[in-house]
Amino acid sequence: MLDMIVDFLKTSGFADLFTLDTPLFGVMLPGKLIMITIACILLYLGIQRGFEPYLLLPIAFGMLLVNLPLSGLMDGPLGDQPGGLLYYLYQGTALGIYPPLIFLCIGASTDFGPLIANPRSLLLGAAAQIGIFITFLGALGMGFTPQEAASIGIIGGADGPTALYLTGKLAPDLLGAIAIAAYSYMALVPFIQPPIMKLLTTKKERETKMEQLREVSKKEKVLFPIGVTILTILLLPSAASLIGMLMLGNLLKESERVPLLVNAIENGLMYAVSLFLGVTVGATATAENFLKPQTLQILLLGLIAFSIGTAGGVLLGKLMYVLTKGKVNPLIGAAGVSAVPMAARVVQKEGQKYNPSNFLLMHAMGPNVAGVIGSAVAAGLLLNFFG
Repeated sequence: MLDMIVDFLKTSGFADLFTLDTPLFGVMLPGKLIMITIACILLYLGIQRGFEPYLLLPIAFGMLLVNLPLSGLMDGPLGDQPGGLLYYLYQGTALGIYPPLIFLCIGASTDFGPLIANPRSLLLGAAAQIGIFITFLGALGMGFTPQEAASIGIIGGADGPTALYLTGKLAPDLLGAIAIAAYSYMALVPFIQPPIMKLLTTKKERETKMEQLREVSKKEKVLFPIGVTILTILLLPSAASLIGMLMLGNLLKESERVPLLVNAIENGLMYAVSLFLGVTVGATATAENFLKPQTLQILLLGLIAFSIGTAGGVLLGKLMYVLTKGKVNPLIGAAGVSAVPMAARVVQKEGQKYNPSNFLLMHAMGPNVAGVIGSAVAAGLLLNFFG
């Protein structure tokens, strides 16, 4: 009886679970066991700590599923045998379908009014993309290929769907590591940004109270997505998928003619696509792809990219503070990264910490939504050069 149990266990996944099959820094490690542990830690952070649960839970569970031995969920078709479930769902990520759909949902739930009311905030969103290009150069210097360096640099935009879209096109082998880095730093915005904001600004600058934004007409809100679509795609056709879907979602919202469609996009479609995207991205994080020195480099470069992006927005905000003679609070520049609306909320919280009567949220939303457009344009540029 005992022999039968032992023989059964040898043919089950338990036998592979403890196999020393993954080399890291010259040491053989039980890769699958380590990845399952990492997945469980991420599940804990999503459930217990509330770190981006809508994204972190699917990503972590996808990572858990793919690293369970013999599951075959990411195996492709072989002969007459169909592939695993996650293999087919992953095609939406590999073919660049899910990220533009996420942009459609973002557009349908975003108000571009603050950006239209204060066009200068577009510059703040652009300045915050500097982290993408500086980190791109840094990654090149560390030995990454131009395609890999571009995929790593885009983490600095703090825009998960854009990072996944570009990585899926240029460096699919890095998808797991870049997804974890991009979404981890998005979740950690409230911890990463405030020290940088405080370091680069004075108390007087942080206390600056800004004038209320003008009211934006419905005509302006309807014309904006149409104009941005035409201008951006004519200049940069490679950004058509992301910008086109973002502006389509916004046009549907601002037209006020299809409320049921907007409601379906904002609620049902957003969460369904996020689920499929998260699970399949997590499923790319196998021990072979994830447990290597390169992953640690990506995590470090991603943090640098995000920090430089935040600093770039704040520094331009300081310049605007000087040029406008104290009418612009430099803190709103930190919202130029694309983490919508988390970065804007951080600006609001930090502003009220130094001036309780200050209300910076709507001012920060301008650079925030500009950052979404900026990261998509940056991805289009990188795809145009290295795709």
